[in-house]
Amino acid sequence: MFKIIMIKYGELTTKKANRKFFIETLTRNIERVLENYSVKITKDRVRMYIEFNERDLNGVLASLKKVFGLHGIVVATRVNNNIDDIKMCVLDSIKNLNANTFKVETKRADKSFPIQSMEFNNVIGGLILKNTNLKVDVHNPDLTVHIEIRPEGTFVYTNEIRGIGGYPVGIQGKGLLMLSGGIDSPVAGYLALKRGVDLECLYFDSPPHTSQEAKNKVIDLANIINEYSGHIKVNVVPFTKIQEEIYKNVPDSYIITIMRRMMYRIATKVCQKNKLKVIINGESIGQVASQTLTSMIAINSVTNMPVIRPVACMDKLEIIDIAKQINTYETSILPYEDCCTIFLPKHPVINPEVEKCIKYEKSFDFESLIDEAINNIEVIKDLNTKSNDEFSELL
Repeated sequence: MFKIIMIKYGELTTKKANRKFFIETLTRNIERVLENYSVKITKDRVRMYIEFNERDLNGVLASLKKVFGLHGIVVATRVNNNIDDIKMCVLDSIKNLNANTFKVETKRADKSFPIQSMEFNNVIGGLILKNTNLKVDVHNPDLTVHIEIRPEGTFVYTNEIRGIGGYPVGIQGKGLLMLSGGIDSPVAGYLALKRGVDLECLYFDSPPHTSQEAKNKVIDLANIINEYSGHIKVNVVPFTKIQEEIYKNVPDSYIITIMRRMMYRIATKVCQKNKLKVIINGESIGQVASQTLTSMIAINSVTNMPVIRPVACMDKLEIIDIAKQINTYETSILPYEDCCTIFLPKHPVINPEVEKCIKYEKSFDFESLIDEAINNIEVIKDLNTKSNDEFSELL
């Protein structure tokens, strides 16, 4: 009889030919987040088991709660498939619990076990009634005693921690998250990770118009969403020259549209250079002028990369709720402006015409500016530290 963490895969069990690949990816992700703990991981097609030191339980559970691909996390007691051992384990598991009513749920995956599930529910229910003051309530019990009888052993538990679901990060390859300092893009990154897309980030830095604090804010946001990945790096694009040329040569109402088209061109080239499969951003339909459907058409026309907008059909309050859940909200609302807000016109066009965009872009040599910007990208891999610029300021 010993404690063990049992992992339920959830959505992964809907897969057939790819299930083995998904589970192997999930195992690597779990090994990564638990690398500082002494654990032993075993797995099969429907369950994963993690043996651990009991002193590490809280830390291990906290780490597992941020791993995509987990439907349920259970701290169970494992015993042999012996009726007397199971009875002893059940009574031991419930003896110190605060409850008045209970029910028993048995899953008999090991068909060689001599008693069927419903009958065993009655056996264990009678045992509990005889040895405790608990009463049966099959509809709304204070306590549910779960018994899973599997070929590898019987697992008894009374509580299940809900995992964050989704697919293991990395099964879909990598995408490029256009990460600003706002509320929406970190949430978009989180939701992309949930569907198995690992991330690199792209941030457009425009000093001296944007501050070092704005850049550090984005790095902090990347650090938070990296807790769900572990592989994220940030590509910082020097955007000042491009932005100033747009401001000098483009009519006020089209500044944001042209700026976004330049960003998409750069994102496309970074994807091609780094072999990334998709562009991801935090655009939400109608939220600002550049996010009307007409604006999206005009802006999107400069790229042939697929673009995913995970929060496109959410309202702001829904996005904020997720931002608070994943702890990006308080960082996102810090008052440091990014390059999308510093040159914001009073009346941006909400129905831009592609022909006009092309016309205005001919007024300056944006292609050489884009090449220059890409050639001077700063790549931040160690997200737990700020950039070299901040270190220099401290000297």
